[in-house]
Amino acid sequence: MSVIEQEVPDGYKQTEVGIIPNDWECVSIGELNPFVTSGSRGWASYYSEFGNPFVRITNMERSSIYLNMNSTKFVSLPANSAEGRRTSLKDSDILISITADIGICSYVDSKLAKPAFINQHIALIRFENSLINPKFIAYFLSSEAVQKLFQGSADQGAKAGMNLESVKKIKTALPKLEEQTAIANALSDVDALLTELEKLIAKKQAIKTATMQQLLTGKTRLPQFAFYSNNESEEVATNTEGAVEGKSQGVPKGKSKGTKHSELGEIPVDWEVKELGRVCILKSGLGITSKDINSDSQFPCYGGNGLRGYTKTYTHEGDFALIGRQGALCGNIQFASGKFFASEHALVATPSKGNDAKWLAIYLERMNLNQYSESSAQPGLSAEKLRLLKIIAPIPEEQTAIATILSDMDSEIQTLEQRLAKTRQIIQGMMQELLTGRTRLPY
Repeated sequence: MSVIEQEVPDGYKQTEVGIIPNDWECVSIGELNPFVTSGSRGWASYYSEFGNPFVRITNMERSSIYLNMNSTKFVSLPANSAEGRRTSLKDSDILISITADIGICSYVDSKLAKPAFINQHIALIRFENSLINPKFIAYFLSSEAVQKLFQGSADQGAKAGMNLESVKKIKTALPKLEEQTAIANALSDVDALLTELEKLIAKKQAIKTATMQQLLTGKTRLPQFAFYSNNESEEVATNTEGAVEGKSQGVPKGKSKGTKHSELGEIPVDWEVKELGRVCILKSGLGITSKDINSDSQFPCYGGNGLRGYTKTYTHEGDFALIGRQGALCGNIQFASGKFFASEHALVATPSKGNDAKWLAIYLERMNLNQYSESSAQPGLSAEKLRLLKIIAPIPEEQTAIATILSDMDSEIQTLEQRLAKTRQIIQGMMQELLTGRTRLPY
């Protein structure tokens, strides 16, 4: 295993893991005398609805050394199981995927409930050497240089994989313990910021989902639409066809608007049940060949699965909701604004007079239109059938207000996601600097 040799600056040396400081060592994992093992086959017989966490490759991520246990399987082992004793995880263990997607490296910390176990696709490395900081090793094994070495050490066969001897031969740079700890702590601090940002984004997304559910169904009204104004007619507000039924009587200002029963359940008294065809015009886009779509032209081109690329011409200008008409992702919703090309695989929803395009896109997304696809071989949506679907619609001003609230929440989430992506870039840059010794930390 080797890396491409580069010009070596003063104070540094060329090694199998790249250029590192002269006072760092380059050693194999095996030279550090760790305990190395892996899980075995047959764990499926121990699967349980409850029990102990069972770590799989799906719980490991290349973007972080920490396990993602959002999707957790559990096992229930017999008492005094030898397999359980051998593969039971401890804090500071290092895990490496050794089959299929090899070289994903994770670090076991106190957040993982114990006892926990691994399957045969994961190698376990446990250091008992007091001169080793396992978290530093986990970060180093996740670095770009070592990931290339993992690929080079894979046992080639019907299925790419590594055996335990290959794991022991993996090289790592090794500064003094104090510098290992300083580097691990610095990277861990940025990882903690990533984790907090991910939690905040998840929280904001959950709030947005709940808010969308409340506002689009009228279960929660925005204050400016929740109460009657001076002399507003309760009968007129109640009528779903826009006509006055019986004698109109003024309602005192400030009285809360109630609800009424409809075929779609309880809805606000001043909302209407409408067929989708009354709210918008649904029409397929135009045909276009793949040679006319590229990444350099001016106008976005949308197809059945969303953005396909860019074109030199456009079919629409303005604000529209687009529905994927064909393909596995039919029913997906895009909001298009400005000039764009809609292909024949997209349905363009043009809002009828007085209806808000952004509100319409949000409402359509909530409807999960994929459930109405008609063919399993080549899923597709029928515009004729979609036009007959019933929805509940507030007045145009309330549509716009709802869309504005939800769009603002989307913008906040997008800003956080951009910050998260930037932070990920920062930690990648830090890893490149700190794990190669190009930047040295005081210790």
